[in-house]
Amino acid sequence: MITREELIEIGVYNKPHGVNGEISATIDCDLDVLTRFSCLISDIDGIYVPFFVNASRGKTAQTALLLIDGISNENEAALLVNKAIFVKKNEFEDLAEAYDSDEMPIDYFIGYKAIINGKEAGEIVDVDDSTANVLFRIAAEDSDKEILVPAVDEFVVDIDTEGESIALDVPEELLNL
Repeated sequence: MITREELIEIGVYNKPHGVNGEISATIDCDLDVLTRFSCLISDIDGIYVPFFVNASRGKTAQTALLLIDGISNENEAALLVNKAIFVKKNEFEDLAEAYDSDEMPIDYFIGYKAIINGKEAGEIVDVDDSTANVLFRIAAEDSDKEILVPAVDEFVVDIDTEGESIALDVPEELLNL
């Protein structure tokens, strides 16, 4: 059985495209690597279900049109609308070397240790992307406090994918808000 901890979110299904089961999807990473994953996974009624892509083509820089095995009409494609698209985290990590850090989905860093200004601060437990300013939500190691840090390139000093940690240089004023 597939669990959420094994997955990384890379996008969302939008709406059916045409009547033959094709569906539009917004993808947070390079569309070229989409076909390199063994499957795309979505939560269907609380169960993570794999979907196999038969064909894909780019529509815009971040949008792909997908034909998925077993989905052959508009009504079947409509069942995926607004569902998050996940891939297996280990497959994503295998492809991570081909990625520029700007192309990695921000959810990739959930579970990483956050090292802020040279001190281990805690674990990134979530990413708040509900506003224009994306934030890392860090569970502080030394208290029940949550630390919110803007997830911007300017603050990232180093990313250690093997050690699953991210070093950040954050102005003290932001940490005291």
